[in-house]
Amino acid sequence: MISKVKNAMSSLVGGMIPHGHHHHPQQHGSAQNGGTDGLPPRFPYSRPEFLDLTQELLQYSTEHASRPVITLKRDSRLPWRTGYAEVINAGKSMLNEDQASCELLYIRKMSSKQQRCSISARLQSLKFILREILFNSIPMHFWGVFDGHAGSGAALMASKLLQRIIRDRLCDVAHLLENQNSPPPICLAKNGSPFQAEAKKGACLDGEEQDGLLDEPRFHMEKDISVESLVMGIIETAFRQMDDLIEKEKESFNISGGCCSLIAIHLLGKLYVANAGDSRAIIVRNNEVIPMSNEFTPESERQRLQYLGFLKPELLGNEFTHIEFPRRIQHNELGKKMLFRDHTMTGWAYKTIVEDDLKFPLIYGEGKKARVMATIGVTRGLGDHDLKVYNSNIHIKPFLSCCPEVKVYNISEHKHGSDDVLIMGSDGLWDVTADRDVADAVSTFLSGREPNDPLRYTLAAQDLLMRSRGVLKERGWRLPNERLGSGDDITVFVIPLAGAELET
Repeated sequence: MISKVKNAMSSLVGGMIPHGHHHHPQQHGSAQNGGTDGLPPRFPYSRPEFLDLTQELLQYSTEHASRPVITLKRDSRLPWRTGYAEVINAGKSMLNEDQASCELLYIRKMSSKQQRCSISARLQSLKFILREILFNSIPMHFWGVFDGHAGSGAALMASKLLQRIIRDRLCDVAHLLENQNSPPPICLAKNGSPFQAEAKKGACLDGEEQDGLLDEPRFHMEKDISVESLVMGIIETAFRQMDDLIEKEKESFNISGGCCSLIAIHLLGKLYVANAGDSRAIIVRNNEVIPMSNEFTPESERQRLQYLGFLKPELLGNEFTHIEFPRRIQHNELGKKMLFRDHTMTGWAYKTIVEDDLKFPLIYGEGKKARVMATIGVTRGLGDHDLKVYNSNIHIKPFLSCCPEVKVYNISEHKHGSDDVLIMGSDGLWDVTADRDVADAVSTFLSGREPNDPLRYTLAAQDLLMRSRGVLKERGWRLPNERLGSGDDITVFVIPLAGAELET
């Protein structure tokens, strides 16, 4: 983005704290909540780099009244002919708090000979570098949707850095990735070197004498860990590393809010979809819907949250109870029996109401209105380190998890046609359009486009987005059936599963 835009938008983002539908206003960034208003933003506000927006288009994209759909330029190309579209919210925050990434990265493999080479010897020419990348690297395709709340800082940072953290972690084990049928060694050398000769199964690869130890019975019990599980674990730990990095850099930068994070990685014939939050991904194959994520909300994670409140009541600040009741309890109901459930229960039972039960429930509300501590409507994501209950000193971050759920789809095991796609979207899409309706809409749209149309997937994303946004009428944004359209930021990727073949 050109420097004028950076300067104009950085001053805008640095001081404003827009609030999303997940939060009570004034939760993030205020002085009472330990905000960082005086610090510069970690990244100035922008839209995804692959959109290549001019300053005029950037300004146009923020118009809440018209909510223009922003798509790829006609001559733009993303890996796998990926389609993309986005639209700003109807006014809940000044800026579009969603962010997105789509990149092809390379996981560098190193032989023992290369490891011994000096950097200067390896970087003797651009031609050599390109050759090394092509012949000595594993390609990794990355897509990410980051749905920000209470500001765009965390979503911006994650959209630019998470893929690099994952790439760097995969580089550390690149020598183990390609042989999918051979389980990775249980123990690596102390220096992490992959080039030690393998010892007996189960031994550490550090050159130490292990044979005597292997005769002990306890060494005969060991698990076979798959390469797939290793990649899943690397993705999971990378989310934690990203969250820790946001917390660390908040000391020096204003990184506002938090974000739900949904990513997809294609690596060696497999698609890894990782989700922390309430965004969603589905595969549409032969018009069949294959869910690739689950939403993490106060309702879906009720028992985990209640268990934490039960184990550590001090986190509730003497203001909340971990027990759930069907409604708020009145003081004159003390001593009566009321339906309840706690972390051990999926059903309901009766208990006698005591004074402690009059506290506000840890989880309150239903569906999209459910909140943790009356504040936030998602329970997994990145950021939110300074989020507190309104007008209190009670931190909510201990109840929020940055750990994603990772699902794997083996692309190489299936034959995919040009209409088979992975759809990734922020909750603005799915709140008003069901999985089946999304699948039908995409299948119908693609069937009417030529398979070799370079814009077919971006136009499909645009069509999906407009179905959820609706049309502006006197009573707000409306769908064709007159139901209320989505007033949220909406971000959509439509990714052809035959993408590798389409590129060749």
